[in-house]
Amino acid sequence: MSYTALYRKFRPQDFEDVKGQEHIVTALQNQVKANRLGHAYLFTGTRGTGKTTVAKILAKAVNCEHPVNGSPCNECESCRRIAEGNSMNVFEIDAASNNSVSNIRDIVEEVTYAPTEGKYKVYIIDEVHMLSNSAFAALLKTLEEPPAYVIFILATTEVHMIPITILSRCQRYDFRRITIDTIAARLQDLMNREGISAEERALRYVAKAADGSMRDALSLLDQCIAFYLGEELTYDKVLQVLGAVDNEIFSHLLRTVLNHDVTGAIAQLEEMVTLGRDLNQFVVDFTWYLRNLMLVKSDTNMEDVLEVTSEQMALLKEEAAMASDDTLIRYIRIFSELSNQIRQSSQKRVLIEIALIKLCKPQMEENYQALVERMDVVEEKVEKGVPVAMPVAPTSGAQPQVRPEKKTLPAAMPEEIQELCRGWGQIKSASTGLLRQALSTAMPTVNDNNQLMLVYDEPEGSKTINSSLLEGEATMADLQNLIQETIGKTVPVVVEVNRTNVRGDQLYTNAVDFFAQNNHIEIEEEDF
Repeated sequence: MSYTALYRKFRPQDFEDVKGQEHIVTALQNQVKANRLGHAYLFTGTRGTGKTTVAKILAKAVNCEHPVNGSPCNECESCRRIAEGNSMNVFEIDAASNNSVSNIRDIVEEVTYAPTEGKYKVYIIDEVHMLSNSAFAALLKTLEEPPAYVIFILATTEVHMIPITILSRCQRYDFRRITIDTIAARLQDLMNREGISAEERALRYVAKAADGSMRDALSLLDQCIAFYLGEELTYDKVLQVLGAVDNEIFSHLLRTVLNHDVTGAIAQLEEMVTLGRDLNQFVVDFTWYLRNLMLVKSDTNMEDVLEVTSEQMALLKEEAAMASDDTLIRYIRIFSELSNQIRQSSQKRVLIEIALIKLCKPQMEENYQALVERMDVVEEKVEKGVPVAMPVAPTSGAQPQVRPEKKTLPAAMPEEIQELCRGWGQIKSASTGLLRQALSTAMPTVNDNNQLMLVYDEPEGSKTINSSLLEGEATMADLQNLIQETIGKTVPVVVEVNRTNVRGDQLYTNAVDFFAQNNHIEIEEEDF
């Protein structure tokens, strides 16, 4: 005997076996019990939520010889014929392939004949939104005033494509997405019937991957069982079959991105590609992971909403505190845009790599959120005393300047560096732009290595970034060029940030005073 897929083998045969659509099942059962049946029904909802299944159960119930509490008995001749697809009174039509006006006219002609057995003729038109406009027009009159023995059941996933004239003549029932708990419980029940051992965590992941569709969940479960036939179905095995990524990898990736580690982020992507993970699913799952972080950051009482374990919730809370709202919003925006781009792309990995680099390097973007994050990065580096390069954007339309080759200049002697400090006002006066700002709070002195040392008082809590400006390559180069033009010698320059509560002129000997003491003369510093 050939194998029957799980979603076909365990398709519900009565209303009590339908899961997750109690609001619809109860209404239909009451109509059957009270004999208050409508002449036209419209079942709408996402795929795999039970529209066609409920339609067949209703067709059996209205023709059942011995209904039980509004449900079919599944034992009488009528129920068996309908279940086997041999009934002369139940017609299932696929509107996707039978959508012309001639197909509908055939139905209109058939409804004039009374049923040969049972009480009702039931027409189940699946994917009804695929009918042409002329076909809808041909169906309209019959749908409005059908014979008393005819029931139409229209099923669709795209209710917005159905004409309002059709909608107004039907009882509409909206099928909801089935919850993860409901799907997982159903899968566990079927595994027990099949005698297959499966971890609860594995079944819950399958239920989550099904995205509210019971049929998709059964199809995915069938695929996992086939791959590990005769073995216990574990969480890791499910991830392997479905090409999915564990949340631990998302956690590591997020921490890598928050540390602005491009190499580490690309390495983790390489690892996922090597393991054969599905890149489309990775983008979707990581976007949802970021969304969960955003929800946790907005409200800590999210256990029921997110449906995660207490360990996972603790990890989400920890990571939510590591990133600002603007940062998470920027991450979600980048990956949401990526999910739209990657669907039709043949270079999925390249697009993901670009997105990861954007996450790590906010300077690649020019919007407000990226600018805020760039400032946060600069402030964090300044607080840690890390040199920060501040590139200056070129003027629009300006041509890049080619500097002439510089002549090799001799190094300045310690006395010349001291003399430079004495005339420091001249250097400040000749500076412009960022360099002028950077020198505005610097105290010049000479260190033990006979280098020009610029001291900045930046105690804890100070927000000045003058020292970081000077540590930038471009600004430092401008300073050294200015010094060379002034004294004709090369001068090594270092930056010292004083983060104590004692002023720098009390910790370091000012070069002007040092020069005066050694020469036993009084010197007044001039500002040129």
